[in-house]
Amino acid sequence: MRAATASTAEIFAANRAIGRVGLTVRAREAATRRERVVEDGSLRVRFPGSAARELDAVIVNTAGGIAGGDRFEIDLEVGEGAALALTSASAEKVYRSLGPDATIGVRLAVGAGASLAWLPQETILFDSARLARNIDVAIDETAGLLLAEAVVFGRSQMGEQVEAGHFFDRWRIRRGARLVYAETVRLDGAIAQKFARPAVARGGCAVATILRVPGNDAQVAAVRALAFAGEVGISAWNGICVTRLCARDGAALRRDLVQVLSVLRGGALPRLWS
Repeated sequence: MRAATASTAEIFAANRAIGRVGLTVRAREAATRRERVVEDGSLRVRFPGSAARELDAVIVNTAGGIAGGDRFEIDLEVGEGAALALTSASAEKVYRSLGPDATIGVRLAVGAGASLAWLPQETILFDSARLARNIDVAIDETAGLLLAEAVVFGRSQMGEQVEAGHFFDRWRIRRGARLVYAETVRLDGAIAQKFARPAVARGGCAVATILRVPGNDAQVAAVRALAFAGEVGISAWNGICVTRLCARDGAALRRDLVQVLSVLRGGALPRLWS
């Protein structure tokens, strides 16, 4: 019996999706151009636009979603004076796990005078999904960063709800040599019960965080002047602006996200957001 169980576990592990994207972009001839592109496993990166001051990039997961035991890594470097806007081809779905966590590791480096807009579409967790994600960012003192991540716990408009599961999300942002932002979120066990509490989500199932560097009080005032479908809070300190969003479902969250991102970005979002 033990041998059969071990064999099943080994077969399961051997069939997990593994993917990696490595991308380095540099500023050359008044445009941002690719210098290094590495694709491995089920992850791909595509460039839908022509050469421009800001390069558009799209991450594609050919595995069609994420399941327990899958492992993905994204490693981006934006060189001095370059500009990159990155999104995903669609919302990423994280399916029910039989035990192991799916893991995502993101490493972002932004050089002097460069800018990065990290704008993937929503991550959708299904009931009993397990996801552990680490996002590590290093930016120069003179660089700009707009980082947004949205998570939807079940597609409520389709009658789905995440009763239980596991979500671990760790962010570390370093500016120069200093750690300027650190956050760890852990949701485990009865997630629906926790989200029902007024102090947590008041029954909502869709949340997002947006971080803007540099951030200031003018951006805070501009966001607070908007009208939202859900609840939105924003504040700025020490040159960082952070926005929290919570909504009843993914559609309401997306409407609010588009509004806030348009203000903080000061321009159009990637076309796939339309």
